[in-house]
This record gives sequence, structure tokens and C-alpha cells, in this order.
Amino acid sequence: MGRVTASFGVKGWIKVYALTAEIDSLLDYPVWWLGHDNDWREMRVVGAKVHSGLLVAHLEGIVERDGALALKGLEVAVPREQLPVAGEHEYYWADLIGLKVVNAEQHEFGRVVRILQTGANDVLVVENGSTQVGETLIPFTADAIRRVDLARGEISVDWGRDY
Repeated sequence: MGRVTASFGVKGWIKVYALTAEIDSLLDYPVWWLGHDNDWREMRVVGAKVHSGLLVAHLEGIVERDGALALKGLEVAVPREQLPVAGEHEYYWADLIGLKVVNAEQHEFGRVVRILQTGANDVLVVENGSTQVGETLIPFTADAIRRVDLARGEISVDWGRDY
């Protein structure tokens, strides 16, 4: 749902880059999970607000700048069961990571490894595991995405292999 980018002030506050549709969506959750890979820890939010277009937060137990700096680079998550149900044709990024991507000709591009947020639209970063082809970038737009099938673990795209 976000990533810690820096400390904020000298009393242990952090800046968070929100990966949510609305910057203040994380304010709805009193407990965040911070970490990456398989190393996560639960942290209670003591205070949080939008300040000059940034999300800033104070976490329990972090009382000075060095403690906040130690959190830089960690991802911010909340338990899945606390999230609202996604609407029709809406998806959480976490649900898209790992899905296989194929086009109408059944060319398999690989699997979604991450999603980039751009000013115009989100972009799927698809890796096929081969060092020869590397990554394919596919815009997550109605023109490029034909179907997302979470049950099958597959995204069908209108995208040529030579784009």
C-alpha cells in the first residue's frame, strides 16, 4: 500500500509514498505492517496526516529521527481482510503480481513482477525469466487488457510480441 521514503522532522515521523488511489487511504488503518519479502513487523500508527501533498506518519516506538531513518525503504501493508472488496474490474496490485500474461495468439509474455505508477496509467512489468527478452511493459488500460482471470492466474492482453 506504500513505501517509507524518508524521515520527517526530528520526533520519529516518517514520509510514506502511498501506492493507493487516494493518498489518504492509509489513514483508515490503525495498524500497518512494515517490511519486505518475508520479514514483516506490525506497527501501530500513533498519528498520520496528509501534509503538503505527502503522507506523514508517527509509529509507536519510533521517537526520534534515527529510528525513522531505519525504516526508510520498507514497504507498508495492511492485512488483506481489512481491505474493502474490490469492485468489478478493479484489482489490488498484490492480486496481479505473479499472474501469467498471454495475448490472443497465445504468446506467453511471462509473469507480472511489479506494477509501475505513471501519470497517465499503471503499467504491468512482465518478466519471462529469460535473459534474452527481459521485461515487457504493458499499460494497464482498457485498450491493452482484455481480461483478468484471477481464478486461472492469467491476464489476457491485446498486445503484440514486437511492441
